[in-house]
Amino acid sequence: MTESTQQNPSVPSADLKAVALVCTLTPSPKPSSSELMARHVLGELEQQGVATSSIRVVDHDVKPGVQVDMGDGDEWPAMRQQILDADILVLATPIWMGHPCSIAQRVIERLDADLSETDDQGRPIMYDKTAIVAVVGNEDGAHKTIADMTQALSDIGFSVPAQAGTYWVGEAMQTVDYQELDEVPENVASTTTGAARNATHLARLLRGNPYPAGS
Repeated sequence: MTESTQQNPSVPSADLKAVALVCTLTPSPKPSSSELMARHVLGELEQQGVATSSIRVVDHDVKPGVQVDMGDGDEWPAMRQQILDADILVLATPIWMGHPCSIAQRVIERLDADLSETDDQGRPIMYDKTAIVAVVGNEDGAHKTIADMTQALSDIGFSVPAQAGTYWVGEAMQTVDYQELDEVPENVASTTTGAARNATHLARLLRGNPYPAGS
């Protein structure tokens, strides 16, 4: 599976890793606002000493279903392994009709299988992982999309830090995309920085002090 990995060499590393699942509906190599937003989030994580990678989900054969492996060429297991190998998940999605896009919903449906998967201590397998959500669109729905995604990720076992969502929404009923902006608005950039900083902080805390096993 093709991915890009980067790390800021000037920042001491805690060996944290982050992976972004970019849920754009646009296949590579066409540009994508969701991917650009994900890159901005990953760039901020790199400033915190986190090694990063990114996957454009639409480029892969992710079968519908709620099992870890749906067979017949399903590429989800390889993506899932990258999530398991990471400390931070960045879920980037556009808004469509006021909701997360269908690919983001499929990712959540596939992660549903991990509600019943446990580690060697009997804890949900996604415990001790942090998740943040990045959203772009030119219609209303950013807060609802972030709420839907963070609630689902929390149910699966991910920890959601303070102010865990970043978003840009263009003028209503217009066609300007995030990737077409001359520069990122200051409030969006600062929100992205804060989400990345808080995710890194929480991931480091969980690395040093994991959730306890149940009885």
